[in-house]
This record gives sequence, C-alpha cells and structure tokens, in this order.
Amino acid sequence: MADMLRNILMYAALPLWSLSGLADWWCHRRTGIERTSGIRESAFHMLLFAQMGLAGLAALLLEVNRLVLLLLALLFLLHEATTWFELRFVQPLRHISPTEQMVHSFMEIIPLAGIALLLGLHAGALTGLDMPGAPPWRLQSKIDPLPASYMLSALSGILVVNVLPLLEEFLRCWRTRRAVTATH
Repeated sequence: MADMLRNILMYAALPLWSLSGLADWWCHRRTGIERTSGIRESAFHMLLFAQMGLAGLAALLLEVNRLVLLLLALLFLLHEATTWFELRFVQPLRHISPTEQMVHSFMEIIPLAGIALLLGLHAGALTGLDMPGAPPWRLQSKIDPLPASYMLSALSGILVVNVLPLLEEFLRCWRTRRAVTATH
C-alpha cells in the first residue's frame, strides 16, 4: 500500500500538478494578461508558485513528520488565501474562462490530495509511531531520499514546464508595461 501511495504521489500527482500549471499559463497567454491585469497578476503567479514550490520541495526533500505536515498545511492555506486575493484583483480586469476555472480547480485539489496521500503514507507521523526516537517537530533531510534520477527528472520537468513559462509571462508583461509607459 505504501508503495502504491508513493507512486501515485511521484508519478501521477506531481506531473499532473505541473501540467496544470502549464495549462494555466496557456490560459493566461490566450487572454493576453499583458494587456489587462499585467505584471501585477504575473507577480501573483510567481508568489503562488513560490508558496507551493516550497511545499513541494519540503515533501520531496524532508522527512515527513508533524512539523512538515503542519508546514504543508499552512503553505496550502496561504496559497488559497493568495489565490483569493489574486482572483479578486484579476476578475474585474479580464475574462476568466470556464476552462481556466477548471484548471485552477486542478491546481488547488492536486496539492490537497497530495497532502492527504502523505497523511496516508505517514499516518504514524502524527502520533510519533512512524519514527520512534525521531524528533516530530524538527526539519530533517529524508533518511531514505528519493532516487537522484527521479529528483533530476522531476525538477528538470518543473523548470521546463513551470518556471520557464512563468518567467516568459513576467517578461511579456514587463515589456508591454514598458512599451505602454514609453508611449505616454
């Protein structure tokens, strides 16, 4: 059962979450956010990515204990609050299509499902039964780290599918803002 949960996290949840981010970037590109909500929305996207990127790195690199589970839950809630503020800002400025709304739902439910899968995988972390003698409230590198080949391909995929598109979006918004400012 543990292997199945771990495989779902590694080979389904993470890739689907990353692809959801790419689909969101595509939606933003189609609606031309550089001409509507602009660099402020793009900055929100970078903040949202940083919040969940930190959670993802914690899950990939750290031993899952009470502190890590609490950190993941807090980062998820912070991400939800940031999403709410972003949508409040964006909604009056540009159309958010049903497709984009569905993409957003995937970007929210997949990390929540990931936390639930981690809880299933590390249920003993809440009671301290997972790792007797291990500190439940300290950040600690994984005792049994994920394979280097997996980490390299996962992080490379995130770089290509998420980081580069986010940077492209920000630069596109920044260039448009400069061009508009220069003409006024």
